[in-house]
Amino acid sequence: MVRRTIYFSGRVQGVGFRYNTARIAIGYEVSGFVENFADGRVQVIVEGSGQQVDAFTCHLCDHMSQYISQRQLLHHPATGEFGDPGPQAFTIRR
Repeated sequence: MVRRTIYFSGRVQGVGFRYNTARIAIGYEVSGFVENFADGRVQVIVEGSGQQVDAFTCHLCDHMSQYISQRQLLHHPATGEFGDPGPQAFTIRR
């Protein structure tokens, strides 16, 4: 299991970024959340197998590429705080 924190910059708020992120996550065995930051960035924290997290991240980046100008990706060990990966394990915050 791995954990990734991803910060997206660009025109990523007010364009359905959080909704699309959560919808894409349903197709993968991942857990975590997506939230808006006051500074205009969007943060995604995702956990799952390395393969699932990487596939989810690629799908999200491809799907929302027209809105993303920068992406910062941080690697961490998984904590398991979101429970078992699955369709109900990824949420939208703020």
